[in-house]
Amino acid sequence: MPNRKTNVPFVGTKEQEDKLLAAIDRLKDDKGSLIAMLQSAQDIYGYLPIEVQRIIADRTGIPLEEIYGVATFYAQFSLNPKGQYKISCCLGTACYVKGAGDFFQKISDELGIKSGDCTPDGKFSLEACRCIGACGLAPVLTVNDDVYGRLTAEEVDSILAKY
Repeated sequence: MPNRKTNVPFVGTKEQEDKLLAAIDRLKDDKGSLIAMLQSAQDIYGYLPIEVQRIIADRTGIPLEEIYGVATFYAQFSLNPKGQYKISCCLGTACYVKGAGDFFQKISDELGIKSGDCTPDGKFSLEACRCIGACGLAPVLTVNDDVYGRLTAEEVDSILAKY
């Protein structure tokens, strides 16, 4: 089973684990409840690290490989933590044609992370997405709920400095 190593160590609390165990116990006897368990786990931790997947496997008897398979199949689940500031760069056709690849690479270089990763301090996470519906502003990126359009790679430093 592949396990992409994140650069942010897992830090779970006893309170989070207690909530997870309660959710598992509430759901484990329901047929087909694995997705609901994973949703609960992601709500509690913000993502699905391997440590959390192991807890689910140990508590339910569901093989870890099956849990991992479901967690990686559905786009709603993330195996990596999200940063305080979630940067999403549109690489859809309109944005890409207008240079989104350049500013995506510049952000990746500046932060020292790839798509799907989080900076070691937990401040920024970076995702590439396909079309956020603002093609008239291409190229576009979002930082949490803030939208930036008609971007160039030269603007990356000033945008990151705001956060």
